Amino acid sequence: MAKGFFITATDTGVGKTVVAAALIRLLKREGLSVCGMKPLETGCRREGGELVAADGAFLREASGVSESLESLTPYRFAEPLAPWVAAERTGDEIDLKRIGESFRELSERYDALVVEGIGGIRVPILRDYFVSDLAVDLGLPVMVVAPAYLGAINHTLLTLELARSVGLELAGVVINHPCPSENTLAEQTNPAVIEELSPVPVIGEMPHLEELSMEGLEIAASVNLDMEILKKYL
Repeated sequence: MAKGFFITATDTGVGKTVVAAALIRLLKREGLSVCGMKPLETGCRREGGELVAADGAFLREASGVSESLESLTPYRFAEPLAPWVAAERTGDEIDLKRIGESFRELSERYDALVVEGIGGIRVPILRDYFVSDLAVDLGLPVMVVAPAYLGAINHTLLTLELARSVGLELAGVVINHPCPSENTLAEQTNPAVIEELSPVPVIGEMPHLEELSMEGLEIAASVNLDMEILKKYL
């Protein structure tokens, strides 16, 4: 059985990649060999005729591995759309077996995998197959990244409810600050409310990082994420 975590979120742009990279650095600090994976990425830039997966590359850097992006991010699309829509527009076909094979091969080489989903938990990968289905198939405990800003309570609780309804094992919630704080009342109160209402533990609250560095991510994760909760799944 593969070990690690599947990272999803309440929405797109709330910091899944940053939290995933921070988690990778924290697990490496604990002496584990860890590899990050983002099976599908859209909004990729084109360089020399190739689509470059920025998030996948960032997770590879955090992992410190030499795996190819073809293995870490098998499906890459230029347009910033849901994978199903992006694939339809380019005439490509997403083969779930290809994702599964990459996942299994990586899981055999590392102590733990940190797999980042795309967008929120109900983003369509195929017409009738969603991020939640991918999480079920990969079998990793799920970590939900939630922002602290207005609307986060509703989005977080709905995401957790959907995850539980499809049988996912929930490791917990990480509250993230993807943007500089405006010190709104919602930002001040939402983290405590989410912690009180969440049916699963809040693993920690990641601060907004003005500059992203691997050392900064590792320090932030070690200070703000509860390793004792994480160890239960490793």
